Amino acid sequence: MLQFTKMQGLGNDYIYFDCVRQNAPKDPQSLSIKLSDRHFGIGSDGIVLIMPSDKADFRMRMFNADGSEGAMCGNASRCIAKYVYERGLTDKTDITLETKSGIKRLMIKANGGRAESVTVDMGTPKVGAVSQPIETEYGKYTYTFVDMGNPHCVIFTDTDVSDLELEKIGRPLENHTLFPDRANIEFINVSGENDLIMRVWERGSGETLACGTGACAAVTAACVNGYAKQGSPVNVHLKGGTLEITYTGEKVLMTGGAEFVFSGEAEE
Repeated sequence: MLQFTKMQGLGNDYIYFDCVRQNAPKDPQSLSIKLSDRHFGIGSDGIVLIMPSDKADFRMRMFNADGSEGAMCGNASRCIAKYVYERGLTDKTDITLETKSGIKRLMIKANGGRAESVTVDMGTPKVGAVSQPIETEYGKYTYTFVDMGNPHCVIFTDTDVSDLELEKIGRPLENHTLFPDRANIEFINVSGENDLIMRVWERGSGETLACGTGACAAVTAACVNGYAKQGSPVNVHLKGGTLEITYTGEKVLMTGGAEFVFSGEAEE
């Protein structure tokens, strides 16, 4: 039996395994598929392993609901910071985290032994195509490609994002031939100066309530396309809540909360 804690960051929910205090699952890919099922499992967007690291304070491995391994997850990073701080794995409020997309810095705003919010230095985004056409059987769009350690296709639209049939249009875009490793898809309404509304279709998981790397990619793309001001905090409103993102031109800073949901044990 494996001890787990379910946590969520703006509704982006994962099942966390403390692999510092217990052995890691032998087959995390299959375990993620089984436990992520919202009818026959615990229900989540995937699983996250919190592990020791010889390069940083901790190491993260994350697996999507379809069993595929992701390189980075911003919401999961914030949850890890809260977990290791509040569960006594560290007393540091400035933590380094090893991920498949590099080492990330997690800065905790603490109060009375609690992590009220976490700012993640998401590193330097890599901007690819800017305002280029993309087409599927469901329509033509204009996208900007941003690599946040994982691939993002950011689409600015005048159509109210709440009206989009994301279940229908998300998967063909995720699997478009332009993206050999598939891509996360973000649809964005520019709702004001430094204010964005976003819906996200996550690679390997489908629509989720929030995506930290997606919000970072969206703000980067907004700055590149002239919709937001570089160096200023941008509020990104997702189904699960709001993240504050700042793109400095060199790196992206993401600030938001994280919450415990419940703990238990699961059979491997």
